[in-house]
Amino acid sequence: MSGNTFGNLFQLTSFGESHGTAIGGVIDGCPAGIELEIEVIQMDLNRRKPGQSAIVTQRKEPDEVEFFSGIFEGKTTGAPIGFAIFNTNQKSKDYDHIKDQYRPSHADKVYDDKYGIRDYRGGGRSSARETASRVVAGAIAKQFLTGIKFTAYVSAVGEIKMDKSYQEVDFKTIEQNPVRCPDPQKAFEMEEYIKQIRKEGDTVGGVISCVIQNVPAGLGEPVFNKLHAELAKAMLSINAVKGFEYGSGFAGTKYKGSNHNDLYNADGTTQTNQSGGIQGGISNGMDIYFNVAFKPVATIMQSQQTINNKGETTEIQGKGRHDPCVVPRAVPIVEAMAALVLADLTLLNRAVKK
Repeated sequence: MSGNTFGNLFQLTSFGESHGTAIGGVIDGCPAGIELEIEVIQMDLNRRKPGQSAIVTQRKEPDEVEFFSGIFEGKTTGAPIGFAIFNTNQKSKDYDHIKDQYRPSHADKVYDDKYGIRDYRGGGRSSARETASRVVAGAIAKQFLTGIKFTAYVSAVGEIKMDKSYQEVDFKTIEQNPVRCPDPQKAFEMEEYIKQIRKEGDTVGGVISCVIQNVPAGLGEPVFNKLHAELAKAMLSINAVKGFEYGSGFAGTKYKGSNHNDLYNADGTTQTNQSGGIQGGISNGMDIYFNVAFKPVATIMQSQQTINNKGETTEIQGKGRHDPCVVPRAVPIVEAMAALVLADLTLLNRAVKK
């Protein structure tokens, strides 16, 4: 299986399965001398871990990261940073019923088609549990990118959508509710809706918005390695993501050019930011902002028609512990992947500058 490494200069290679001994990774290319706050890394993991509220999966995992290399006396050494998060609360028997069945909209059948074998326990390598490794790497990337601020939050759950822009909300309120929405009223509505969906044995999707502030101008390349293209690839690599838009996004198609153009101020900033902080594939120093769309979790507690590995029609129903809506726990994942992209492009910029 290939495709387990992300990045060019600042690289993460992740390993492990949902119900294996551990998940983890190796970070290569991280510069030496970065003073790391391990508790800050753990805080981001705590935001992603299961069992943190009544509206997420009730799998109880401490998700405590252990570092094995690349850090000495609290600083990075420049050597590969090896780490692991050990699985402690697997209930593999919850998946015995799908050993020979394919769950609708899961990776089960394509894994069998491609590899001829699959780990059916929790989805194995295709499980969203793999993203914990990304959160660790992203938390380190954030500490490398001194001064750049990454803020993601839930802006929609199903049809319930925030009608305020990121400039109109207080980011300090994001962690004050289990949905991680900075609009208190919408957060309450979203939480109640997710609870209702869970009672119905169903799931619902949503949108995470992300803002990156204090980004220097000049990150990204003008042709194939455009900054927005790298961000899109990063976000679309996250489990359950179905769409990505930055700046004015799809709404920009309704504008005329005379209304959409970002006119310059004398200091080089722009009067508006329809470009989302990126022009010609390169950061322009304005805030970068984008939306990431997540589909409903595929495992539902309702009976569905499917097929087994013999091609026979059969019935299947989800069991065990699953998220009724993935977006509250995906907030730190979006931040992490954004940080990995900017860390990689920052190092690339250093390499090519005279």
